[in-house]
Formats: sequence, C-alpha cells, structure tokens
Amino acid sequence: MIKRLISLLFLVWVLGFAWFALLPPMPAPPQTTDAIVVLTGGPGRIDRALELLEKGQAKRLLISGVAREVKPRELAAEYERPQKLFDCCIALGFEAEDTRSNATEVASWVARRNYRTVRLVTTDWHMRRAEYEIGRAVGDTVTIIPDAVRSRPTFSTLFREYHKYLAGLAGGLLGL
Repeated sequence: MIKRLISLLFLVWVLGFAWFALLPPMPAPPQTTDAIVVLTGGPGRIDRALELLEKGQAKRLLISGVAREVKPRELAAEYERPQKLFDCCIALGFEAEDTRSNATEVASWVARRNYRTVRLVTTDWHMRRAEYEIGRAVGDTVTIIPDAVRSRPTFSTLFREYHKYLAGLAGGLLGL
C-alpha cells in the first residue's frame, strides 16, 4: 500500500512537471485593463510592458522590484522612451525582492487605486507562481490577465521554478 501511494505521488509529480515544462503560459491577446504590472528580473519583461502601455492597453504601469538606486530618467534612457511617459504613467516599486514581496507590493498599489483588472507581465516559466502569489494577495475582486514573455529556460530553471510553485501552493493550502 505504501509503495503504491509513493508511486502515485511520484506519477503526479512527473505529470505535473511535464505540464509545467511543456505547456508554458502564453502572451495574452490584446485586451484593455485598468493597469499593467511587470515584475523585474528577466529579459523582455519591461520591454513588453512598455509596448503594451504605449499601445493603450492600460493607462498606468507598475514596474515592481526595481533596485532602490534606479531613477525613472535612467529607465527612460535605457528603454529609449520619453521621460514624460515615465512621469505620467509609470510607477516604480522599490519594496519587492522576490515573488512573494512582488505580490505584496502589487496588491498595495492596486488597492490604493481601486483597480479591478490587471495585466501581469513576467517570463513564461515564472508566470504560474507569480499569478498565484499575486492572486492570493489581491483577492478575488481583481482579475489578473497573465501575459507571458516567451523564453527558452534551462531544465534547471524549470525544475527550480516548479518546486517553488509547488511550495507556494502548499503554503497557500496551509495558510502561510
């Protein structure tokens, strides 16, 4: 009986990893939301969010997890965007250091503005955990539209991220 239970758990783990690795989240189709949120840490994320903002997919953008020493004018120059775009429409979040603190930062920003729909931009391999953590933080009154940036993650990246995702799910079930 114990061998069967262990075998079943292993099978569920393998199938879950296969789903996680082989069927990553995709970019979202065009859809207007109250705001866009992008999590720093991967190539193409901020570019995608800025592109969506410039196309009018939302009026405001939060870049969460920015290093404290970064200034808006530096980001404007680095991403070759006008400073007035950063002045009017982009907020920088300096509090987040990991996905869970991204969720806290995003939830606070969204609540202060009474947003009901948010487009979440992050890398495809990171999307499931980010969406889960932010969803827990904002509650069910906010709709999150996942917009994944396509990437080519290594096996080790997928393996680590899958286990972080499972740990986040377990933490959620335990109320942590």
